[in-house]
Amino acid sequence: MVSSAEVLVPSLDLTADIALLEAHGFQLDVIFPADEPRVARMSGNGLKLRLDTASAQSSPTIMLRAVENEFVTSGGTRLVAAESPSEDSAFADELVITRGGQFGQGRAGMHYRDLIPNRHGGRVIASHIRIAEPGPVPDSVHHHDIRFQMIYCRRGRVEVVYEDQGESFWMEEGDCVLQPPHIRHRVLASADGLEVIEIASPAEHPTFIEHDIELPTQTVDPHRDFDGQRFSFDRAVDTPWAEHAPGWEQRTTGIAAATNGLAAVQVLRPTTSDAVLTETHDGDLHLLYVLSGVAVLDTDDAVHDLSVDDSVAIPRNQPWTMRSPSSDFSFLTVNLAAQEDA
Repeated sequence: MVSSAEVLVPSLDLTADIALLEAHGFQLDVIFPADEPRVARMSGNGLKLRLDTASAQSSPTIMLRAVENEFVTSGGTRLVAAESPSEDSAFADELVITRGGQFGQGRAGMHYRDLIPNRHGGRVIASHIRIAEPGPVPDSVHHHDIRFQMIYCRRGRVEVVYEDQGESFWMEEGDCVLQPPHIRHRVLASADGLEVIEIASPAEHPTFIEHDIELPTQTVDPHRDFDGQRFSFDRAVDTPWAEHAPGWEQRTTGIAAATNGLAAVQVLRPTTSDAVLTETHDGDLHLLYVLSGVAVLDTDDAVHDLSVDDSVAIPRNQPWTMRSPSSDFSFLTVNLAAQEDA
């Protein structure tokens, strides 16, 4: 009796096909009848196969990450290389300024606005996400194959739950979360016109739906290591302001410590009306997002007037100067270090 689903693989030469599949990570589980085998069951690479010499079905294509070249069984089944959905192209950053724009439909009822359309050649995605309707979010427990991912609550409130981090909690305006690689999580509900800024690397990465683990988990381990990172949650109301540079102060998150220096996230605001800030970077991302007020940004010979919800992606080694801030001006900054192969 078959206890699980199988992929039917027609076979004209059972012995040769078994050898071919064993060479690519499958193992033989069942073969019958013993005197003149007609059927073999094999497993591996997350699949169960039924090789059948009596099958007249069309031959499937099996995509395997371990395969570099194409192989064909005696019955015409093709073994081909599976393309990784998280591969990125050559790094290509440029000055990108967004001033509003259209929101597109995303997963789980969320609407997305792309802050860096070229995505720095696939290295990073920065999104302004909103959920207009309050209430439960049709999300499921899932996790991501990513290098870096953070959520900053721009407006409203959102209830979330994370693997090994205890009961669900509400993020409010100014709160920030680091989602380390493959931590199971779920968005439960939103309220008050939720908007968040989400940044992830690489830009295109797989999302895995979790069918076995329920949240919250019984285990609580706030210091658990997830591929070299740990979960971090910073509440704005609990984070004091500290001096950043003359005329500027910062509210810093724990993301730099939680990622071992891979990324840094903070909110800056002026302390004087004539505050001037000049900086540069050498990483994969340096994003500025205006949270309140207005200011002027100088880059090379260009002058840019910035206002609420404008964002700027600064190219590598490009000095920039923020000046003439209004008294209520504040902006989010996100830095992501360069990949070693950049």
